[in-house]
Amino acid sequence: MKLHPLSIPVRAVSRAVGVAWAFIFAGFAFAGGDPVLLSGVVVLVVLVLAALAGYEVAYYRRFDYELTDDSLDIASGVFSRREREIPLRRVQNVDVTRSFVARLLGIAVVDVETAGGGGTEANLRFVGGEEADRLQEAIREKRAALQREESAEAASEEAEAAEPTAGGETLFELSDRDLLLYGALSFDPRLASGVVALATFLAPTFGDRVSLSGLGVAAVVGLAVVAALGLWAASAVARIVQFYGFRLRRVGDDLRYERGLLSRRDGTIPLSKLQTVAVEENVLMRRWGFASLAVETAGYAPGSQPSGGSEAAIPIAPREDVLSLARTLEPFHDFEVERPPERARKRYVRRYLLAGLAVVAAGFAVDQFLASVPWYAAGVLLLLAWPAARLSHRHRGYELGPDHVVTQGGFWNRSTRIVPYRRIQTVIRRQTVFQRRWRLATVIFDTAGSRSISAGDAAALDRDEDDADDVAVTVRDRVLDVVYEREHDDGTTD
Repeated sequence: MKLHPLSIPVRAVSRAVGVAWAFIFAGFAFAGGDPVLLSGVVVLVVLVLAALAGYEVAYYRRFDYELTDDSLDIASGVFSRREREIPLRRVQNVDVTRSFVARLLGIAVVDVETAGGGGTEANLRFVGGEEADRLQEAIREKRAALQREESAEAASEEAEAAEPTAGGETLFELSDRDLLLYGALSFDPRLASGVVALATFLAPTFGDRVSLSGLGVAAVVGLAVVAALGLWAASAVARIVQFYGFRLRRVGDDLRYERGLLSRRDGTIPLSKLQTVAVEENVLMRRWGFASLAVETAGYAPGSQPSGGSEAAIPIAPREDVLSLARTLEPFHDFEVERPPERARKRYVRRYLLAGLAVVAAGFAVDQFLASVPWYAAGVLLLLAWPAARLSHRHRGYELGPDHVVTQGGFWNRSTRIVPYRRIQTVIRRQTVFQRRWRLATVIFDTAGSRSISAGDAAALDRDEDDADDVAVTVRDRVLDVVYEREHDDGTTD
């Protein structure tokens, strides 16, 4: 099958805009007002645009795709031919994106992501809107059929899942009120504090010493506050545009999400590949009793590319509602995490004191070599080391349940991660040179999700050395028990 014919002008225009501007600016600078050279630049721009248009026509003519019973086959390439066969068993997400212009033209982009990939495996840019929906649903159904063939015992359950009610079961819809609330509460306060801190030390000019005191300091701080509020508003607008019209449905064994105002995204989250469930709360959400739910599948996590946050199962809802829906996706026990030992808190105090001293030293250097600033004002950071250490200690912990390990960490953005033992691939006991001085260690629970790639696995942070050893051994034994039971459960695999 071919791409939509409108893909030729849309792709050509998107490429031509950037190229044309680059040639025009560089060409006019080179011509220096010479009419002959200017004419040459115009001719060159026209030739480049014609070449781009010709390339897009050739790309369209040489691009073919076909969806078979077990793979998505794509042949492409203008100068060199590339043929890909993507097994449907490996497909994780099928995202359909419709920008504002694409919606007007009735076309869409289809991105196919596979397990273990670092990017989009297949990008169909562009196909018709109806064809995009057909591909998304057909890939889901064919993948489910392959799973039924691989697991004869689960055939009846899969058959029921493959025949859902029209449109599937709606699990969650984001109301306009909750969308505005999400925009207001999803702002990261560290952005505001960073602006205020930096504005205190930034010199109005570099190279000349300028006295900055009294009303000047007040003006700078005032501008910093205005800038922070501007960042807050921009962050809220971005979230609102991104998650406008958010709806989450369960279709068979997949979650189907829809979101976006200007660019509409429609994608899938395969529950059969679910690795981790995460309840995430920034400091503002915790204050008002709200939370977000994110699920991590094999190869991709919330906010990772190319999904760009597609696995945010619930952007915002009361915390109890978030936990209830999380249990429908991955049943887990009630938990109460165990905090790190008291000496870990003392370690945090020293860490934050050193960070505060570094900021004070940086301010002093600015005062000496760039501009006169009240560098001593940063000394307040030293006083904040004790409450910061207490908060870090309070929001870290872990618990080993019968079927899951639960970890928690983070103050500004606290993440509570629930990891099934059956999804853990490796248990790592790690101890840095600084932890060794305090007889502490961290135990990491590695899964197939993409956060393992970015060193963001679930982890029991700063545990006593002996406790860390016990945790590592216990989790390894439970993982092995799950593997043993799975291998001897009538030949079925997870």
